[in-house]
Amino acid sequence: MADTDVGNVNAKEKRSPKRLILLIGAVAVVAVAVFLNTQNSSIFDCNCRKAEKQKYIGMVEDCCCDYETVNKLNTEVLHPLLQDLVKTPFYRYFKVKLWCDCPFWPDDGMCRLRDCSVCECPESEFPEPFKKALSKDNPVCQEGKPQGAVDRTVDTRAFTGWTVTDNPWTSDDETDNGEMTYVNLLLNPERYTGYIGPSARRIWDAIYSENCPKYTSEQSCQEEKILYKLVSGLHSSITVHIASDYLLDEAKNLWGQNLTLLYDRVLRYPDRVRNLYFTFLFVLRAVTKAENYLVEAEYETGKDNVIEDLKTKSLMKQLVSDPKTRAACPLPFDEAKLWKGQRGPELKQQIQKQFRNISAIMDCVGCEKCRLWGKLQILGLGTALKILFTVNGEENLHHNLELQRNEVIALMNLLNRLSESVRFVHEMSPVAERIAEDGKTKPNHNRT
Repeated sequence: MADTDVGNVNAKEKRSPKRLILLIGAVAVVAVAVFLNTQNSSIFDCNCRKAEKQKYIGMVEDCCCDYETVNKLNTEVLHPLLQDLVKTPFYRYFKVKLWCDCPFWPDDGMCRLRDCSVCECPESEFPEPFKKALSKDNPVCQEGKPQGAVDRTVDTRAFTGWTVTDNPWTSDDETDNGEMTYVNLLLNPERYTGYIGPSARRIWDAIYSENCPKYTSEQSCQEEKILYKLVSGLHSSITVHIASDYLLDEAKNLWGQNLTLLYDRVLRYPDRVRNLYFTFLFVLRAVTKAENYLVEAEYETGKDNVIEDLKTKSLMKQLVSDPKTRAACPLPFDEAKLWKGQRGPELKQQIQKQFRNISAIMDCVGCEKCRLWGKLQILGLGTALKILFTVNGEENLHHNLELQRNEVIALMNLLNRLSESVRFVHEMSPVAERIAEDGKTKPNHNRT
């Protein structure tokens, strides 16, 4: 019976080979479908788990770019270009008044480390063109004349030579060249200096409590909140630099990363990370807005540096005109949405005054190297504010942008420092959070 059945089956198979092929094909399709369903399920689950672990997704608050795009652009384009740019002769020298009286209280704060002191440049080292007196013709003075409307463009007439111009956002007077000195930033890196305690806390307390308090949504307008976010983002960035280059063993002069400090003072508080990204995009917007000016500007540092100066100009053009940045994040921050309504001019004057006070507080920093980097980064942020919000002349008219050489140096070094901070936070957050979880660290709201 069995043989007969087999014979019948064989006869049928011989008569219907196509049917057998179809049967095998159907079984194969089902098997593949089951396999893919299992694989897809695990892939989707994995993606979901990744999404759950990713704290910062979507658009950066008050900006026009998302976190993923910022991290990708910074890693692939901005950070490498900025690292090369700030090493060029033009951008490595910063003019600063290191010793001046604190206008608000007696300066009694000192840092305890050798690395706190600043190595000043001998006059023979810094570039010859930097020594020449700058033109003071047609200074641009905006104080007391804010405009309600903000122009998103910068006049294509762009660069007309380095001049001494007024910046209504900062307190430094660069015309007082006798008390200013050039510092080689590469020889004076921003890092941990041991400047801690009441003196350091008093600096930040004065900045926050007296000049940019953290308002609730009901208490403040958009402009006031943005000032707070800029200062908070800069504060986060400075803390990241300290954590990334920390003195781990003073006796052995061993330096390295302090990821516990990074977590305790920055990562533990999501708003501090968000404000870091916001400040980075705000400054990036200022740089891209000033594209015409920065591309045409002169970067001469002397006859011995011709090749380096051409490299500087090339790097600057690549940075402000990069097609990836233009395509992925064409408008990092939209400055035209601010200063609207009847209170616009009044608000601008008020916030300019507050930021000038913050600029003046930098003279009260008791650590010389901290004062150097504080002055540079506040000047850089003030330059970004000047580019985005200072309008000369009649409402809605284009204006001639005029920047001091030192302002551009500060602006690009600030963007580089923010870029480094964003990259460090993006790369080291998982490790720092694992260390914190293992150590079960307690909250530390003291940011100094």
